[in-house]
Amino acid sequence: MLKLSHKNLDVYRFSIQLLEEIYKTTKSFPKEEQYTLVNQLRRAAISVCSNIAEGASRLSKREKKRFYEIARGSLVEIDTQLEISLILNYIDKEKQLLIHAILEPLFKMLSKMILNLNTPANNLNS
Repeated sequence: MLKLSHKNLDVYRFSIQLLEEIYKTTKSFPKEEQYTLVNQLRRAAISVCSNIAEGASRLSKREKKRFYEIARGSLVEIDTQLEISLILNYIDKEKQLLIHAILEPLFKMLSKMILNLNTPANNLNS
């Protein structure tokens, strides 16, 4: 395994925690959701981790920002899919809150990282 710098980032560690929780949670979903909601939730969780890692590896601030925006968009997908899961009684409110305890700070961290890449001192042409 490569020893890359993104693995030391709190935002990346939170994304891994989210991924683990999504996988644990979706194990109990009905079989008929295996290729729909389960697949969507898992793919979105993988997208968060992957885009944080790839963004951290980019040299251009513009590219970093784009990957972090994609990761943040995947968090919004997960939030929506959790709401759907709650409505369909695949998860309870307690499980939703547990996942949101990871999701919300992760969203804030990514938003801050994106904002920092927008500051004038961080010229997006670099």
